[in-house]
Amino acid sequence: MSDTAPIILWFRRDLRLSDNPMLAAAAATGRPLVPAVILDDQAEAMGAAPRFRLGLGLEAFGQALAEAGSRLILRRGDAKATLQRLIEDTGATAVWWGRQYTGPARARDTAVKSALRDRGIEARSFPGHLLFEPWTVEKNDGGVYKVYTPYWRAVRGRDPGAPCRAPSKLHAPDNWPESDRLQDWRLDAGLDRGAAVVQLHTCVGEHEAALRLRRFIDSRVAAYKDRRDIPAADATSRLSENLTWGEIGPRTVWAAGQRALEEGAPGAETFLQELVWREFAWHLFYHHPDMERANWRSDWDGFGWDDDADSDAVLRWKQGRTGVELVDAAMRELYVTGTMHNRARMITASYLTKHLLVHWRVGLEWFAECLIDWDPASNAMGWQWVAGSGPDAAPYFRVFNPDLQAKRFDPDRAYRDRFLAEGRKRPAAEALAFFDAIPRSWGLRPDARPPAPLIDLARGRKRALAAYDAHKASA
Repeated sequence: MSDTAPIILWFRRDLRLSDNPMLAAAAATGRPLVPAVILDDQAEAMGAAPRFRLGLGLEAFGQALAEAGSRLILRRGDAKATLQRLIEDTGATAVWWGRQYTGPARARDTAVKSALRDRGIEARSFPGHLLFEPWTVEKNDGGVYKVYTPYWRAVRGRDPGAPCRAPSKLHAPDNWPESDRLQDWRLDAGLDRGAAVVQLHTCVGEHEAALRLRRFIDSRVAAYKDRRDIPAADATSRLSENLTWGEIGPRTVWAAGQRALEEGAPGAETFLQELVWREFAWHLFYHHPDMERANWRSDWDGFGWDDDADSDAVLRWKQGRTGVELVDAAMRELYVTGTMHNRARMITASYLTKHLLVHWRVGLEWFAECLIDWDPASNAMGWQWVAGSGPDAAPYFRVFNPDLQAKRFDPDRAYRDRFLAEGRKRPAAEALAFFDAIPRSWGLRPDARPPAPLIDLARGRKRALAAYDAHKASA
């Protein structure tokens, strides 16, 4: 194998220069590097908001590579065939990538690795997306963790390693291969006119992600434990967007949280625990790759959820017109910003799956369509955790009451008034922005009357518990 032949670096959810083990190892070889992104069928299948956000991330990453003396090659098509063409175009003798952990991604990568090695091409995968590889965390008996707290205890003292620095130099090949134009991929097409609205709320690229982390540690981590559940407060790190696309490395975030903990910041340990929730989600998803489709608890199979994604009730939930203000504000936050506060995610999910008895997959798929920080593991675990079919020690009768949640976490109505226009004399800018982002076919207006409740909350809770009791009895 030539030590001067190029290495193709296949980037996926690792769009950064620092804290990137693959890139650091490749730069250390001194060989020419060909950074590449492939829009394959798995990327094409993403929802409208993730595709849009991927486009923004690729643009920023391409600029960062250019500043480092390199460039980003874009190709569209089957991953295996596209990589083989890139090898022919560049004379590369190696293809390296950072690991992904969904079932389809692992199957694709295994097939690619086998095909490349059959041709005599070095195929090498690296960690990078997570603090701990999912198969390295196991119980004393070798089993899989199913409850978060024991998982946290198992990893909180582990050292994931220091984040590596960005390479000082990236060697370019003598001749660059042809690349698609990013604008020709039209990754923003699915959001249509909503793209301009959502983009105002994005924080794109490695540089901006680092600033976001620094501001959080400097000014908000101390109060994180006490204020993180208040949707109207700017109290969380909001790094899920950047972690999702790999614009910041998990070791970088962990190291910053550990420094804050050592310096006595009261909220630092809670922040680290939340980072490990993401690890726990991927631990489960790795060992149960069908979590997006099947109940994690098989005893929930046959429960009488309504799986009609096109019902009037589901449409009103998507539109933020359930008549429950906290739920409606959260659903509109999702449409305007492409994100949703975590407390609000739990409340909206509980309302859909319990008060309306709609299948958790309906909600999971809508979030996958609308979230710019869409993470398949966190999304699946979150929906099943709330629905009762997932990894949660609490029984099914935990049903969030949105009105009581509003009194506790939005007592001054700041969150609801920020995103709801109907019934307000002077609606907030973001409440009005919802009507600029939605499909025109919805025919909604900010001066309409507030919607009547879909269901009485007490009656909805009673109905949910009765359905659970009936299912338990039949099982």
